Amino acid sequence: MKKASIILTILTFMILSACGSSQAGTQEGSSSKTIVMGTSADYKPYEFIDTTSGQEIVGFDIDIAKHIADNLGYELEIEDMDFNGLIAALNSNKVDFVMSGMTPTEARKEKVDFSETYYVAKDFLITKEEDNITSLEDLQNKSVGVQLGSIQEERAQELQSNLKGLDISQLDQIPQLFQELKSGRIDAAIIENTVAKGYLEKNEDLTSFTINSSEERGSAAAFPKDNKLVEQFNKELQKMKESGKMDELINKWFGEESTQ
Repeated sequence: MKKASIILTILTFMILSACGSSQAGTQEGSSSKTIVMGTSADYKPYEFIDTTSGQEIVGFDIDIAKHIADNLGYELEIEDMDFNGLIAALNSNKVDFVMSGMTPTEARKEKVDFSETYYVAKDFLITKEEDNITSLEDLQNKSVGVQLGSIQEERAQELQSNLKGLDISQLDQIPQLFQELKSGRIDAAIIENTVAKGYLEKNEDLTSFTINSSEERGSAAAFPKDNKLVEQFNKELQKMKESGKMDELINKWFGEESTQ
């Protein structure tokens, strides 16, 4: 009787162990695998919440991630969080990779690995038209808003070192920047041109100009250090570029002029 109980206990333990997940990050089930993507869904058209059809997260990055995940045999799961917490979530195994219009800066490369760049954009300085700010020099003794942890924050810090009295306001999400600008609590905001476009179309009292830079500031997917997914993603990104799929998505989310 005791021997039978012991055997039953061992078999039960073996069955329960076999049913458990094999990894903390990428999860494997009986018939499909799930890969978890971290993003900050306040960055339209890269990633944003589509309120017209519920609370689905959609956008340029989402379409790319879904296409690649499908080709690699994964079910894609998306985790929405503040941009400033994405790399920490990646390094604590809360997500498997990050796509959020993220630029692979040298500081970020020390913490994570990046895929190849899949899109390059420029930065806009957004201001109220009535304030007549037409150059970077006009920002002396002014305040500029940026998203916390973004490449635009680094650009603002560069400007601060050259412009007397420039104050930087760091906020978690893009909509907050426009709220602060419209209310007069900041004088300007630095935002990627593709993201700013929609806000500018809806706010005729706002204006913008491009901040020129000699550096190419593109977007790439981020992964934990020495992760095998980097090579797999790069191969799929290259296929997308060669097949015309990437241009198709760029045209869908940014317009035809962005593919030129």
